[in-house]
Amino acid sequence: MNSKIKTVDENVLNKGIRKTKVVIVGAGFGGLCMAIKLKEAGITDFVILEKGGDVGGTWRDNTYPGAACDVQSHLYSFSFEGNPDWSMRYPGWEEIQEYIQRTTDKYALRSYVQYDAEVTVSEFNEQTGRWLVTLKDGKQLDAQHFILATGPLHVPSIPNIPGLSTFKGKQFHSAQWDHEFDLKDKNIVSIGTGGSAVQYLPEIAPIVKTLSVFQRTPAWVLPRDMRHYSDFEKKLFKSFPLMRRLHRMRLFVTNESRVFPIIYSRFAKSFQFLAKAFLNMQIKDTVLREKLTPKYTIGCKRVLISNKYYPMFKQDNVDLITLGIKEIRAHSVVDCSGKEHPADAILFGTGFVTDPRIYMKDFKLTGLPGRDIHEDWKEGAEAYYGISVTGYPNMFQLLGPNTALGHNSVIFMIENQVEYIIKCIKKMDEKDGKYMDINADEQASFNEGIQHKLKGTVWSSGCQSWYQQSNGKNFVIWPGTTIRYQRELRNINYDAYNWVVRENTVA
Repeated sequence: MNSKIKTVDENVLNKGIRKTKVVIVGAGFGGLCMAIKLKEAGITDFVILEKGGDVGGTWRDNTYPGAACDVQSHLYSFSFEGNPDWSMRYPGWEEIQEYIQRTTDKYALRSYVQYDAEVTVSEFNEQTGRWLVTLKDGKQLDAQHFILATGPLHVPSIPNIPGLSTFKGKQFHSAQWDHEFDLKDKNIVSIGTGGSAVQYLPEIAPIVKTLSVFQRTPAWVLPRDMRHYSDFEKKLFKSFPLMRRLHRMRLFVTNESRVFPIIYSRFAKSFQFLAKAFLNMQIKDTVLREKLTPKYTIGCKRVLISNKYYPMFKQDNVDLITLGIKEIRAHSVVDCSGKEHPADAILFGTGFVTDPRIYMKDFKLTGLPGRDIHEDWKEGAEAYYGISVTGYPNMFQLLGPNTALGHNSVIFMIENQVEYIIKCIKKMDEKDGKYMDINADEQASFNEGIQHKLKGTVWSSGCQSWYQQSNGKNFVIWPGTTIRYQRELRNINYDAYNWVVRENTVA
């Protein structure tokens, strides 16, 4: 079968609606993995909808100085597409994006991608058993299967601060970095001290005039292994792929072993002792050290890795402010003590909107009659293994609710989810099914189990993080090992689904 999609004319229904078997939303790691495995399964009638102008997702958008992954390069890549030429243990965004581009070309995926194709409405038709997907430009697609591979970290979070609209200088979020703006000798105010800020702050500190860092909550920081792979190691990995795979396995096992000290409170103290020792070694000033010391158990919020962050505060032009922001004026930011901090530019290292109830507010998603995702998730996002949602037949998610990680590579989770979805699609074809819908009791039971497992973890210790909703419910993290997740997905419980076949009878 030709690996290319059919021409638009051959895939168009009445009224100009394009018909396809599978619609994938998002061309990041998840969407590309889904596409590759569909082709391997002999399914080539699919379309990837990408709201941006290129593939890459997170690594296309986050190009700020120092942007890098906090998972080792040989692990933060597809298991089936190893790269022997990674330059260092933890890759920068450029190298990851190059890997994504190269993989996209190798598997001939570009002809499947529609760029600048933002989805605004997705509606399931019970009569036809198909999804009608509407784009921002008004174009529509008709698909049997609808796969969300958008990921949770793509909508920048900008805090609502009094006076922000009156600011006369430059302002931008880390995920929308303005490389045309010259930071040299400027007064810079940076808001937030999360994963992105910890990376870009040390890079810009040496060139700016002043750097005022506004911190709401300090983060636990661990040292980063900055070693480069030697030419000998690269040649070894290239000549003997087994050596590369063994190296990847060692990294996986090492990371997986961290699940207990990171997730479970009773083990976290020993891990926290190491982080505290690193802080004490880096920061001798007792007042500054107190400001940088978290009051929560390690792991509750994302653990950050950096060798440059703590030393940055020794620079005379860097000031850490923990009093909060009272207001923003035309050329300054005023802290809660009334002190004015001059600002030629304000940088937001404030992360992303992770609650789908918020970042999906402009996205209409309806399933079976009476089902609207905003209503169904008003008490919090839930799914079955983060993949299937009751009332939304033939819809699948990658890295859906409670499948993100705090200790290992999410690429591992994505690959297992993709294999699960492929099996579901094949089973639908075998049954000549109209649609499959996860049973409500099965989904409820699964999520009750997830929340039960989260009890006794660092997230139930009273700490609030982006892993949680305002009511404290954790809807992001998988509370256990990735091995267990893989094992539970390997053999699909098809009885957990309600099957409707072409004759409209429930199987």
